[in-house]
Amino acid sequence: MKPLANPAPLGLAGFGMTTILLNLCNAGFLPLNSSVLAMGIIFGGAAQILAGLLEYPKGNTFGLTAFTSFGAFWISLVLLVFLPKFGLIAAATAPAMAAYLALWGVFTGFMFIGTLRGNRVLQFVFASLTLLFFLLALGEWTGNLVITRIAGYEGLLCGASALYLAMAEVIEAQFGHPVLPAGLPAAPQAAPRHVTGVPA
Repeated sequence: MKPLANPAPLGLAGFGMTTILLNLCNAGFLPLNSSVLAMGIIFGGAAQILAGLLEYPKGNTFGLTAFTSFGAFWISLVLLVFLPKFGLIAAATAPAMAAYLALWGVFTGFMFIGTLRGNRVLQFVFASLTLLFFLLALGEWTGNLVITRIAGYEGLLCGASALYLAMAEVIEAQFGHPVLPAGLPAAPQAAPRHVTGVPA
């Protein structure tokens, strides 16, 4: 039976590219604009949710939870911008946004524990994402733009690492063996040797 394709690169690319684009704004290189919102709905949102659902038949609880959740995060973030613009609801206050981001930080911190069976790049993605959420929450809570700018630079690194892992997995699938290093941890038990970023 032919093995199922790996949906993780799609989810990682959707997350990585959207994270880079948003954090170009957080770092002060670009203003928040429609390119971020469109990417957030389609690639960061819908494509990640699709990748998460495709992890289901593979029995990958971590991949299903991670990609579906972060896809929903991007769509919810876009709605936080759009809903007030259409007058449907009041804009979130700074403390409300801080709480929103901090909750995602807590969630991501727990998900990071699940990456300890994965490769080093995946661990870095989730560790840096946890830090990013808490930095952004702190920036919202204090109103300190410097913290948000620092978060933006940190977020660029986080997004770039996710995109790197996505491409490492695509290239591995094409060549049949790892090409770009991802820092595989020493396995305590026998396991298939491949980059595969998202642990089952």
